[in-house]
Amino acid sequence: MGHSQSAQETLEILKRQLDQTYHRVATNLPSNTGTRIEKVGGQDELVVTALDKLEEPASLVKLREEVNARLPRVDLPEVLLEIAARTEFTSRFTHVSERESRMQDLPTSLCASLIADACNIGPEPLIRNDVPALRRARLSWVNQNFIRNETIAEANACLVAEQNRIPLVRQWGGGEVASADGLRFVVPVRTLNAGPNPKYFGYERGVTYYNLISDQFTGLNAIVVPGTLRDSLSLLAVVLEQPTELNPVEIMTDTGAYTDVVFGLFWLLGYRFCPRIADIGGARYWRIDPNADYGPMNGIARHRINTKLIEDNWDDMLRLAGSLKLGVVQATAVMRTLQIGDRPTKLAQAVAELGRIDKTIHALTFIDDENKRRRALTQLNRGEDRHKLARAVFHGKRGELRQRYREGQEDQLGALGLVVNIIVLWNTLYINAALEQLQAERYPIQPEDVARLSPLVFEHINLLGRYAFAVPESVIRGELRPLRNPADLTEEIA
Repeated sequence: MGHSQSAQETLEILKRQLDQTYHRVATNLPSNTGTRIEKVGGQDELVVTALDKLEEPASLVKLREEVNARLPRVDLPEVLLEIAARTEFTSRFTHVSERESRMQDLPTSLCASLIADACNIGPEPLIRNDVPALRRARLSWVNQNFIRNETIAEANACLVAEQNRIPLVRQWGGGEVASADGLRFVVPVRTLNAGPNPKYFGYERGVTYYNLISDQFTGLNAIVVPGTLRDSLSLLAVVLEQPTELNPVEIMTDTGAYTDVVFGLFWLLGYRFCPRIADIGGARYWRIDPNADYGPMNGIARHRINTKLIEDNWDDMLRLAGSLKLGVVQATAVMRTLQIGDRPTKLAQAVAELGRIDKTIHALTFIDDENKRRRALTQLNRGEDRHKLARAVFHGKRGELRQRYREGQEDQLGALGLVVNIIVLWNTLYINAALEQLQAERYPIQPEDVARLSPLVFEHINLLGRYAFAVPESVIRGELRPLRNPADLTEEIA
């Protein structure tokens, strides 16, 4: 993991880095218009001004209009089938027991089943008895035997790799940055895998679909959390267990996902944890050297790191990080190592102490560097826009999740994440084609405007399906439709 086995050597490196950061922030403070020091309750406290909205230049607005005007109008099933033909992501869906089992027009059945789950409409609107691949029995069989968490993850990795190969994507990001956020769903049915939160679920219970999103707009991994996120180590699980070819090292989140322990674990694992901390000016700022002179920052650096606690537990900290890195210990189970009842163990206290050093360095650079704050805001906004697209796709049944069991919830929301990635990839391909056409027409394109385009648009995609206004001739003549045979009901439901 690139760490020294000597705790003293590691602490000396961190001490120098912390000192340099304090001195740089203190030097830049007079010219930093976004940060100042005020007396609050008799103590110095940093006050950080919120970022102003970044205005969109007229060239960007016009380019977006030109690109969007060229995107083909299309139905959602066509998007899935087109990407299936281009990437063969449907080949990653294997039979649960007969791995090599395939059948005619299986991609069509798979795409229909994914839409049924992702749009939360069930198979009924998709059934066509005149199309073998869309008959009720076929869709039910495919859903039960091919669509599961394992195959969804493999198909998703295929889509992420395809997106990463498009030249346009390099303008948006190189895959080194990712952000995590939660999308919440009310679960109105009785289930153990849901929790209460009046703010988000009212009088009902619900789940949070906590997902990791790359700077290329692709979803990398996700887990379903009952209720709302309480254990910030769920973030660590989402990052460590993501199976795509991208390897993000800078992880951004909102305030709710950070603790000192998570800062420490991320640092040990070689990640740069960059949460957007609410009231960052009022956060605690730590120092290692009690005699260091940080000028105007002396009153801010009031808290002292317990370096002896880190030294005494350094070997165990390295062992824990190595176990997480190798997958010997799952991140969601690490609390058993770090917590006894409601009390943190000595190891947890040591990891938190280490995390306070990294958190202080992050907070200082965050308030000192407007570009860093802007990058975090941009990436988190991408996550919000992706969630808007996911909400639009998941439109059926009032947008409520009605799966009773955890596996069913994971499969359905996994299908939602996969379909959103398919839309992102399809949009990226056509945005790239539109830009090439504009270049051929000698339209002036600024690289900085291209970097602010987004593949999360969906106004040109029909997500709601189509209604067929056709009835049999006999019905038009006034005759009744034939009644169903009860003996056939079992076959229809199967």
